Amino acid sequence: MIDALFGSRTRVKLLNLFMNHPGQSFYVREITRTIGEQINSVRRELSNLLEVGVIISNSTDNKLFYEVNQRYDYYLALRAMFAGEPIHPEKMAVGDDSGQIGEIIGGISQALRLAIIAGVLVKGSASPLDVILVGNMPKDKVSSAMKMIEKIEGREINYAVLPYDEFYHRLSVHDKFITQVINNKHSVIIDTDNVLSQN
Repeated sequence: MIDALFGSRTRVKLLNLFMNHPGQSFYVREITRTIGEQINSVRRELSNLLEVGVIISNSTDNKLFYEVNQRYDYYLALRAMFAGEPIHPEKMAVGDDSGQIGEIIGGISQALRLAIIAGVLVKGSASPLDVILVGNMPKDKVSSAMKMIEKIEGREINYAVLPYDEFYHRLSVHDKFITQVINNKHSVIIDTDNVLSQN
């Protein structure tokens, strides 16, 4: 694994670029100019990093863009190495902050009826969604809480806010969106109506 990550100078330069610019996409020619390496070497190393899962790619306007995969298992460790951020051993094991995260989520609103965490917030979860909030809550409070959680986790959080009736309907018809979270490892922070214990 280490050889796959640090096998060349170009790869190290790419990791340095991506880890210092999370959430920013780059196309190949832009990368070659930025890191000062040959295009063939850059393409080869981008392919290696894609294969390992460190970066992801997407196509826009007939250009292929690359960015760091913030859901990569070792993202926080690599970010600590390449972006010079302090290493917090408790962050290396994903999902160890559920108590603190639960407090943040619980403080959003009394209208919050159900809160589920999964994905990068729960160790062993493969869910693409990290937080589901159910209820009629102020958007600014939800947004503020998610920013706090992102700061704690050091990465973007994927979340969804649903009205109670919509969530209950989706749950009752085994909607793929909901079952993908529920069937993966998850943690229920709030369930005022015990709706998940009934299913």
